[in-house]
Amino acid sequence: MTSPSISHQPRRGAGRPREFDIDASLDGAILVFRKRGYHATSVEDLCSAMNLTAGSIYKAFKDKRTVFLAAFDRYTSQRSTQLQIRLKDKTSGLEKIRAVLHFYAESSSGNEGTHGCLVVASATALATFDEEMANRVEDTLLRLERMLRDFVREGQEDGSVSPAIDTFAAARSLLCLLQGFRIIGKLGRSRSEMVAAADEAIRAFV
Repeated sequence: MTSPSISHQPRRGAGRPREFDIDASLDGAILVFRKRGYHATSVEDLCSAMNLTAGSIYKAFKDKRTVFLAAFDRYTSQRSTQLQIRLKDKTSGLEKIRAVLHFYAESSSGNEGTHGCLVVASATALATFDEEMANRVEDTLLRLERMLRDFVREGQEDGSVSPAIDTFAAARSLLCLLQGFRIIGKLGRSRSEMVAAADEAIRAFV
């Protein structure tokens, strides 16, 4: 699969090259996959969302599945970058846990929430029969769980999180909560509702 950071020059008409920004095209694919899911997204949907012809898509990618894998990788990379920005100025373990919870709560509210999460969609629609997709989903969730476990442990060391909490169980509980946020967000919830739920969950750590 061609790296999504490289611009392609598919041919159009009488051999005249037409450049396109593959990252921008993948952003369009991400949105339609989030809204419609993998199976309900047609090539025509992708053409419209990516602003490309079917020929250009097939020159840059092997098939719809390959587009989805590239979109998944870009989506998780973007989410990770956004979260790291939110964590940058947090100094205690509890502050970092709160930042993660608020990040997911806000992502699960309003229009953004109704678009859904590509990781959750992949876990439910593809991971059961696609080993490569299952590995991607598992790696993404394991990284998140390890980060949460590190924050719980850090909070116990700096005194912001109760030492009585089971580090592994707490991290797994948070992981389940965060993914639950993304599912509930598809149904349409306000920011205040989701943030209130996040704040209530934080009470269990002090």
